Amino acid sequence: MSCSPSSGSGEDEGVDAYRKGGYHAVRVGDAFAGGRYVAQRKLGWGHFSTVWLAYDTLSSKFVALKIQKSAKEYTQAALHETELLSAIADGDPSNSKCVVRLLDHFMHAGPNGQHYCLVVESLGDSLLRLIRYNRNKGIGLNRVKTICGSILVGLDYLHRELGIIHTDLKPENVLLVSTINPAKDPVRSKFTPILERPEGYPNSGYPFSMNQKKLKIMTRRALVKISKRRMSMGGYVEMERSLDGIDLRCKVVDFGNACLFDKQISDDIQTRQYRAPEVIIGLGYSFSVDMWSFACIAFELATGDLLFAPKNSPEFTEDEIATAGSRSKDLFDRYGDLKRIRRLKFLRLDRLLVDKYKFSETDANSFMEFLCPLLDFDPEKRPTAAQCLQHPWLNE
Repeated sequence: MSCSPSSGSGEDEGVDAYRKGGYHAVRVGDAFAGGRYVAQRKLGWGHFSTVWLAYDTLSSKFVALKIQKSAKEYTQAALHETELLSAIADGDPSNSKCVVRLLDHFMHAGPNGQHYCLVVESLGDSLLRLIRYNRNKGIGLNRVKTICGSILVGLDYLHRELGIIHTDLKPENVLLVSTINPAKDPVRSKFTPILERPEGYPNSGYPFSMNQKKLKIMTRRALVKISKRRMSMGGYVEMERSLDGIDLRCKVVDFGNACLFDKQISDDIQTRQYRAPEVIIGLGYSFSVDMWSFACIAFELATGDLLFAPKNSPEFTEDEIATAGSRSKDLFDRYGDLKRIRRLKFLRLDRLLVDKYKFSETDANSFMEFLCPLLDFDPEKRPTAAQCLQHPWLNE
């Protein structure tokens, strides 16, 4: 779960999980850790936790407060993440390695149980939010280089110095140090912290009422209808969005699925679109899986599109696969070519960049030279983060 405003895949986390073993209901002004941290607004949510912007009354700074569900398995997951984040913080006293910094952790008692809480530095929007903000058009190669440099510094630190494999690198798990919109940044907007619960704020068992939720959904639907009507009438003009002035420094976050190289927890790692081939076919993995994911992110930043967009397929058990028999004769001819797909043609990455995304020949070639080694099917041949940091493309 990343401490990002864009975390969570739906409208909200719903009310059903606010129960014993589930989420802790938080209200603006609620205090934690003996009054040290005061909740300001919700930043996001995930299957394991909710994340809130909080004010640290001791340091007078804004922080991100991650509140885990109270069931035992979620507490264990948080303890594992804390162990890794503590090692990351201890090895980086100057906070210069482009990885999120752990500040504190504690238990919080609530109606739904004991909730493990993590406090990390407050960061900004995710790279996914940045891509969408620019309407999936690609952010320009100079900006891509800046962001890639930060991610590689983080990966080099994790891999070479700490022996940590992230295992879930994706745009959602890399956060800018600040928000795209300055008005949403509590420091730049000079937001006055709330130190107690506002009068009249709902005091129910949930952080929102059902009426509030319905009103929110109805408002969004109405705005969509208005937008569609304007487009159909020819009255909608898409405004260009400027990326100038956005702080492109970023940090790698979300170590809930990370592991030490010599203490791997699961073989089922990585989000599908960023999953390395050796993971797909179950050959084991090393630091190079993060480098594959990094290449996918770099392409997505440069073009606005996913490099790989796998579709959902039916789930089959091992027994079903074993008893299904070979179907290779149905799919391939005796020369090894696909029988039913005649127009499949190979397209080099540099041609794709030029023909579809209108890159110049020079830009396409240099970007391809940087990207392609990272996408080698042989994980042993992929360059390390340290090697990538020395690549000419990154330092042009």
